[in-house]
Amino acid sequence: MNYAISHKITGLKDWLVRQVVYQKLNNPLGYVLLLVLAIGLSFALSMLPLKFALLAVAGLFAIPVVVGCFLDLNFGIMVMLFAGFLLGLVAKYTDAPIGTALDGLLALMLVGLLARLIKEKDFSFAKSPISIFIFAWIYYNLLQVLNPWAASKIAWVYTVRTVALLLALYFIACYALNSYRKIVNTVKIILSLGFISALYSLKQEWFGFSYAEMTWLNADEERFMLIFQWDRMRVFSFFSDPTTFGIFMGYMSMLCLVLAAGPFKIWRRIALLTAAVSMLLGMAFAGSRTPFVMLPMGVVFYLVLTFKRQTILIGLLFFMVGGVLVMKSTNSAVVWRIQSAFRGESNDTIDVRTKNREKVQPYIHSHPVGAGLGSTGYWGKRFTPDSWLASFAHDSLYVRLAVETGWLGLLIYMGLLFTAMRTSIRYYFRVKDPTIKTLYLGFSITVFLLALASYPQEAITLLPTSVIFYVMLAMIVRLKDFDPYFQKSPAVK
Repeated sequence: MNYAISHKITGLKDWLVRQVVYQKLNNPLGYVLLLVLAIGLSFALSMLPLKFALLAVAGLFAIPVVVGCFLDLNFGIMVMLFAGFLLGLVAKYTDAPIGTALDGLLALMLVGLLARLIKEKDFSFAKSPISIFIFAWIYYNLLQVLNPWAASKIAWVYTVRTVALLLALYFIACYALNSYRKIVNTVKIILSLGFISALYSLKQEWFGFSYAEMTWLNADEERFMLIFQWDRMRVFSFFSDPTTFGIFMGYMSMLCLVLAAGPFKIWRRIALLTAAVSMLLGMAFAGSRTPFVMLPMGVVFYLVLTFKRQTILIGLLFFMVGGVLVMKSTNSAVVWRIQSAFRGESNDTIDVRTKNREKVQPYIHSHPVGAGLGSTGYWGKRFTPDSWLASFAHDSLYVRLAVETGWLGLLIYMGLLFTAMRTSIRYYFRVKDPTIKTLYLGFSITVFLLALASYPQEAITLLPTSVIFYVMLAMIVRLKDFDPYFQKSPAVK
């Protein structure tokens, strides 16, 4: 009797081993278990409140994504790019701390990078003047906790978290983008997301906003007045506001136009031109003045770098058409907004910003390390509402940095931008591969336009541009490693 029971138990064990180990539950047993698990999970979720049920479902998707980001840093960069684009859209539907969750994901990726570096002990991927300035900028921001003029340490904690982690994304991308194919795929994803954003803005312009978007607009009177101007609604796509979206469309359309002139197949050029036209339309419907100035400045910068007869003639034609557009009378609010950027109708806004900067200049001169991170803007209003800096309308990224980190911090950051532009231009003239040369030309113009747009606006620090900017800096550093000239002569790097 005992022998028969033992024999049956052994047979059952062998059967389970075949079903689970060898067949990996790809059999009727696996299907039944999966069905039972699905029914049980559905029943459990139905017993929970809707909010907790949605969080549980999100967690089921989030866990494999988080694990994937830790194990594959390149996958993590793709997730950060997608999240940067969609965060503004998701924020219109929920007040969940998604931004904090992204900071946590970025911190996890940084831990994954450090674990790899401890094992490999190879830091050559980050050997670049850009890396030196980013290290200096991170270190300087961390030292701001000792700033004697800072009115709130809590504001520093909230601000430095975003600054340090986003800068760390540069090193993560430098390590992860270790092949030419990965860099090209990353550029394709950025362009594709930009094109989708442009198409969605055209949907908003021609077919209207969704119910959730209108609810979000009407929830804040100041927000509604910012977006409803000249008897029309300004589009903002997935983004938080039309200005951020317009600036994004400005430099992305220029990048598409530069790449469309590169050595690519005709269908790729048509796709890039289609994306560029869609982005230019989205930029026009967004109604921000800054991108309208960015575009001709980008064309001038392109002509200076290439300096060919054909491109100069095309540039002259562009400025002739632009001049006609600016001088032409119109009843269109969209066209009038474009014209106002060049005709001087915006002088009132410029005068206000000039007076604000003149007002704060003595403070900047007397505070070389600034008033501390988070002393202006949202965090200033939240943690130091009694300070006059909390209500100061800085507008410009450079003015905010000068106020919060002092003129010393502004010099470091300007050094970073200059080094990034210089490095990209230097590699543009040195690389031999036509495709890589075209990419460097596009990167150089993008960095130039973002540096230019940061004077009247906070262009670089806002999503998704902040993620794109630091990933692009990493691509500037790594792309030349796959050019024949640098592979044959590594000493010139």
